[in-house]
Amino acid sequence: MSTGENEHGLRAVIDLTRLLSIAVLLLHFYIICHPAFSDWGLTATVIDHIMHNLSNLPVFKNAVSAKLSTLLLAVIFLAGIRGKKDERINYKTALAYLTSGLLLYFISNLLLFIPGDVNQVSMAYMGVTAIGYLFIIAGGTMLSGVLKLKLQKDIFNKENQSFPQEEQLLENEYSVNFPARYYLKGKVRKSFINIINPFHAVLVAGTPGAGKTYFVVRNAIIQQIRKGYCMFLYDFKYDDLSKIAYNALLKYQKQYKVSPAFYVINFDKPMHRCNPLEPQFMEDITDAAESARTILLGLNRDWIRKQGEFFVESPINFLTAVIWFLKKYQDGKFCTLPHAIELMQAEYKDLFPVLGTEPEVEVFINPFVSAYINRAMEQLEGQIASAKIALARLSAPSLYYVLTGNDFTLDINNPEAPKIICAANNPEKSQTYGAVISLYVFRLLRAILHKGRNKSSIIIDELPSIFLNGIEQFIAVARSYLVSTILCVQDFSQLTKDYGREMADVIINICGNIISGQVTGATARQLSERFGKIMQERESVSINRQDTSISKSMQLDSAIPSSTIATLSSGEFVGVVADNPEQKITLKAFHSEIINDHEAIRKEEAGYKDIPLVREVDNGTIQQNYQQIKADVQFIIESEIERIKNDPELAHLIILEKQVKK
Repeated sequence: MSTGENEHGLRAVIDLTRLLSIAVLLLHFYIICHPAFSDWGLTATVIDHIMHNLSNLPVFKNAVSAKLSTLLLAVIFLAGIRGKKDERINYKTALAYLTSGLLLYFISNLLLFIPGDVNQVSMAYMGVTAIGYLFIIAGGTMLSGVLKLKLQKDIFNKENQSFPQEEQLLENEYSVNFPARYYLKGKVRKSFINIINPFHAVLVAGTPGAGKTYFVVRNAIIQQIRKGYCMFLYDFKYDDLSKIAYNALLKYQKQYKVSPAFYVINFDKPMHRCNPLEPQFMEDITDAAESARTILLGLNRDWIRKQGEFFVESPINFLTAVIWFLKKYQDGKFCTLPHAIELMQAEYKDLFPVLGTEPEVEVFINPFVSAYINRAMEQLEGQIASAKIALARLSAPSLYYVLTGNDFTLDINNPEAPKIICAANNPEKSQTYGAVISLYVFRLLRAILHKGRNKSSIIIDELPSIFLNGIEQFIAVARSYLVSTILCVQDFSQLTKDYGREMADVIINICGNIISGQVTGATARQLSERFGKIMQERESVSINRQDTSISKSMQLDSAIPSSTIATLSSGEFVGVVADNPEQKITLKAFHSEIINDHEAIRKEEAGYKDIPLVREVDNGTIQQNYQQIKADVQFIIESEIERIKNDPELAHLIILEKQVKK
């Protein structure tokens, strides 16, 4: 226990040691330079008698022993003092003083052997020795005053922010594992990022070039196919990911009980064809309503934040009516999105009676019929024209061709017919294609949620480029159906912009596994808070005229600060993983660099096979299909109008000119 009395006593002992050191040096000067002192008249008989007795002691036997004794006492004195801490003092300066002092202190002995005037030699000897002694004292005092701050060595606080991470490979039949390395207390250690439960959903974030695709998505595709997953892959920049999936399937198709078929949805170069509005997968009118909502919100992203408003819900209801009518008409023979788009273009006086023949649709179209009869054309156009204008962007022959075929169904996890489906987008046409792919994904999400199916994976590259209606509900329940979800974004602000703040927050917070490369701003801050805090050592320094005080403390601080996340290198990721009740992970957070064997990957990709063309489709075939759809719609209108006119029970649906108010 430190008290004032103890400190006072220690200071007295230190002062005494210093005085003894100086005294021994002065006595040594008097003895070794006695002839000079006699010439100067600085001697006395009593003192000479005392000094004669002292000179017989081992300490004063010769110059070296006397100097060593003086130096020993000086060292004891220096060891006990606490010099004032000063950030301007460093070890180099202190050691320079000590080295110079020791050289002068001991090299002065050579002066005693120089022939010459005794007085001059003595003065030179004492002067050089004294200067050396003072340099030694000054250097030792500086050493005790050096301000040792850890922050000066670790200016970015890297040591404090390092923490233990999972170093064992934790694997199961569903897991995705990334070998990595991380920094801990000055050493680089090997680790693993273990996504042992991908059914909790994986959210991958990172700016362009952060390495999302190369380090995370690529490995996830290969590992999941190796473990027998069925898969839907949204390839934003076709065929970057599709080619990886295709070649992984060729390599590991023996891992499946039933080898999955490989399909590609490509609107630029049509390959396989699939109807997302397949009538057998629409059980009731709510399926049609959600499909209509998905396609229209995908085409009009600003509507996402306006859901519930009149001029947003009206077009959705109108498209719902059209889709459900086609689903019921001739057992869904013409139930496709292109047929719905073309049917919407019919004149109101023909379209409304035709839709009214289906009782479930009648309630949806009544507001539109009333607006038409009452000549509220501005309102009617506001309700319907917005849907017609948006869907007109999809009126492309190649789109119609792909959307009207039946090469496969969207139940990818069907044990009897497993599938790997790649949906190709084109960055130059991303909004148009993205809306259609949104419909594919929505219908697929409904088709795979059944018990007893194969494990499957949904991998969405560049999530904000499509609109996934109900994705938050899907993630919440997908775990029970063994459906893994991997969603990629560049920044959380993208989700906020395209999905609205509330929906974006739900998506971000509901994902149990987070992997993030370099991100900045609010995204980095949000992730830093999610990763939690760790105990870190802190040093504080207080400098004043009299003293310098240093205090150390331990406090909780961010394990991975937002500034660190904003400066991650390519391939370096931070995040947190989820675990299972039967397979716990204590160290869930990570900050590590994923290890890829770049040379092996280059060799592997050099041997990749191209995705084969399924069919040769010429422009004539596409145009013929386009014209056939228009003819089908014309047939529906004409045949239904004729049927209505000839059926007394339906005749009331015909809107006569006299009914329309002037």
